[in-house]
Amino acid sequence: MHGFFGRILVVNLSEETFDFEAIPDEVLGSYLGGKGLASHLLYKLNPQGVDPLSPENHLVFATGPVTGSAIWGSCRYGVFTKSPQTGFYTESYSGGKVPEAIDSTGFDAIVIKGQCAEPKVVVVRPEGVEFHDAGDIWGMDTFQTEDTVLERFARSDSGLKRPGAVVIGPAGENLVRFAVIENDYWRSAGRTGVGAVMGAKRLKAVLFQGDRKRSLYDQNAVREFCKKLATEGKDDAGVKAYKTMGTPMMVKIVNQARAFPTRYWSEGSCEHWEKISADALHERCQVKPHACLKCFMACGRMTTVLRGRHAGLKLEGPEYETIYAFGGICLIDSIEEIAYLNDICDRLGMDTITAGNLCGLTIEAARRGKIDYKIDYGDVDAIAEMLKKIAGREDVGEVLAQGIRVAAKEWDLEEIAVHVKGLEPAGYDPRVLKGMGLGYATSDRGACHLRSTFYKPELSGLISPDEIKGKAELFVDFEDRLTIFDTLILCRFYRDLYPWEKLGQIIHAVTGMNGGKEALRSRAASISTLVRRFNLREGLEPEDDRLPKGLHRQLSKTGEVITEEELRFMLNDYYRIRGWDEKGNPLS
Repeated sequence: MHGFFGRILVVNLSEETFDFEAIPDEVLGSYLGGKGLASHLLYKLNPQGVDPLSPENHLVFATGPVTGSAIWGSCRYGVFTKSPQTGFYTESYSGGKVPEAIDSTGFDAIVIKGQCAEPKVVVVRPEGVEFHDAGDIWGMDTFQTEDTVLERFARSDSGLKRPGAVVIGPAGENLVRFAVIENDYWRSAGRTGVGAVMGAKRLKAVLFQGDRKRSLYDQNAVREFCKKLATEGKDDAGVKAYKTMGTPMMVKIVNQARAFPTRYWSEGSCEHWEKISADALHERCQVKPHACLKCFMACGRMTTVLRGRHAGLKLEGPEYETIYAFGGICLIDSIEEIAYLNDICDRLGMDTITAGNLCGLTIEAARRGKIDYKIDYGDVDAIAEMLKKIAGREDVGEVLAQGIRVAAKEWDLEEIAVHVKGLEPAGYDPRVLKGMGLGYATSDRGACHLRSTFYKPELSGLISPDEIKGKAELFVDFEDRLTIFDTLILCRFYRDLYPWEKLGQIIHAVTGMNGGKEALRSRAASISTLVRRFNLREGLEPEDDRLPKGLHRQLSKTGEVITEEELRFMLNDYYRIRGWDEKGNPLS
């Protein structure tokens, strides 16, 4: 079948064996690949109620039918498992260069089960799998690990494509429940603790290298599509904005909308936002646009700090979400210091959104006398030390490493702890952007902004942020379209360039299948329902689709609020449109 390899690889770490399995065409036709195929495999293979950190929890790496092609925004991979942070389904995606190395091995998905007896590095190639001891690599940070694995295990055979490695750092090794998987140094499958699942399996890294390439239904159509899009993209305002300023441009936009989470979710803007904005980053640091493969947006910021105590520090970033988490939630007022904290998290291998939020919660715990620990808003060194303690599970870090639900209960802060299903929200306050409230509440993996990116229509004026009626209908349209993005595994920032019609063109050119909007929406709805069934099987209750009490309180300076009644109205609409009952149970 065009666009697919038609096979998966199953790796058994416990036995150090592997098997190839064929995928029926009807499965590929129904689920397309990427998120669809991986969700099907996870639902089929994972035992009900499995502990996310047990050997029986499967870890699925997947690419999509467009990976390796010329399609713009296609150089991404996904990781799928049961989250140790939330206890529910999770998906996490990353870009860079490694996705094409994963795809070159010739599998639509790579399923990893079991647990290594000792730390290992696994090497995946088209002909099979190698298992290598990683005892001397265990304990290295993510940068050291990636360098060592590529140097030690990559082959230089003629015809093999450039190798790529996905790795974990000390946070993953120590089972910090929000540890990430990293590649290309600064690219992360960042949320919900997929790195902890690798750590629990004693899997330090996976190296991918191969020579396979997907067959395309109509190579000429793909070529012409990409050529035309590149021409259109040169003059697109969004493309120019991302290339010029990257995601930090959102600092100004969201602060001006009064939706920038500040002082641990008590305020909607911070007074020092100009010091941590895109302009500050570009004025105070040396910054060059940086792109993943197959991308003309180049939203990444290759940054070198020019002065101060971190002069010479190099990284890709910081991204908007890292700036909000440390600059807003924790009130750090220096872009260089946020870059420093970003670098610590990258090397340790943990998610910056959750890390910043947990530091903010710890600050509130200290201020309220719940813990005896010296830390406060704006205290960079105390926050940096806290990050290291979390990764090492030392002192107060032992509690925080278990996630916000454990910490909030331990410190009697459940009234103010901001999370949904155990996952902290991104930097868009739902008291102002009410559609984001619906997005946080209903996302399968917790308070996620990426399943719909609904801040875009609310901030751009496509729909009023305050509007409740009709919001769920537009939200579902965004969510369905981006579900198709995730079956193909396309970059979110191409959302304005790939409306339904163009997605249909891509799918037909790559696979030959019908790419009509109704057919695609039907596939997206089926995938959403499948994932919903997975979560219900794992114990999802109606109250899990709610916002925390902290987000139903008024913002302190503006009085903005999202009421429980407003959320319930949107939620009921959402369930109805999805074809679920009033408790969110699928009816068919």
